[in-house]
Amino acid sequence: MRVRVTPRGGTAVWLVGLALVQTAVFIVVWRFALYSELGQWVDTVALTGNRIGRDHIDEPVNRILNAMSVVSLLGATVMIGFIALIRGRVALAVAATLLIVGANVTTQVLKYGLVRPDYGIDPERTGVGNSLPSGHTTVAASVAVALVLVLPPKARAFAAVVGAAYSAVAGVATLSAGWHRPSDAVAAYLVVGVWAALAGILLLVTQREQAQVSSADAHRGVALLLGIGGLLLVLACALALFWLTSLRPTAAADLSRQPLFVGYAGSAAGIAGTMAVVMALAISAVHRIVPRDQG
Repeated sequence: MRVRVTPRGGTAVWLVGLALVQTAVFIVVWRFALYSELGQWVDTVALTGNRIGRDHIDEPVNRILNAMSVVSLLGATVMIGFIALIRGRVALAVAATLLIVGANVTTQVLKYGLVRPDYGIDPERTGVGNSLPSGHTTVAASVAVALVLVLPPKARAFAAVVGAAYSAVAGVATLSAGWHRPSDAVAAYLVVGVWAALAGILLLVTQREQAQVSSADAHRGVALLLGIGGLLLVLACALALFWLTSLRPTAAADLSRQPLFVGYAGSAAGIAGTMAVVMALAISAVHRIVPRDQG
């Protein structure tokens, strides 16, 4: 196993860049989904399309969503902090807890602080107001990313794949249940991604000068798998939504089964793809911010 002392400057620049880029993408999603008629229409089409086959998935979807509560979040946070502490990583326990708490508090503040203008596109849900970002999706994604941070190197790759899959399922489940629009889930993942980068910066600041990084812990294959797979899903989502724009004058409730399915399936692909990319970015740097040898 090749081990070397690694300068922290490049990693710090990478993490700051990740935080800024994901914040910028969040702003784009927020402005498009809430403050453009096209964005609201696309969200409404996808949400209306969830009725296709809904009877067959209602039970598992509700089971997944009902499992996410304040109690379960507290339990997961305590467990993650405990894993870090038994590894002798106090700073890691603090950073992982900060990631979970920060992401979920930010989501709640944004959800109640942002305003969704009424353009008359979704009259059935006018009274609901803003629902971006999704709280349930933030819970799943923040716990998944924090778990990848605290686990030993040998378990990270498996945890990243399973965690990304679970978080993606949770995000799609909020759409399938009619609880959230697709942009809500995408925004939630970006909030988690920003806090993951901030947690990484904290760990980098507290890292000892002689901490040693092993190239064997990089998990480049998993990062590439998640990153490329996620980008392909996001591309599929973009193509599906681009096709939908030709039908824009039609109200979502008046669309036929095919465009509704395209809107729903395309949005589901975008949700899953975004989570995969966020997890890929997180695992690409974790071996540098949580080195096996603290020095």
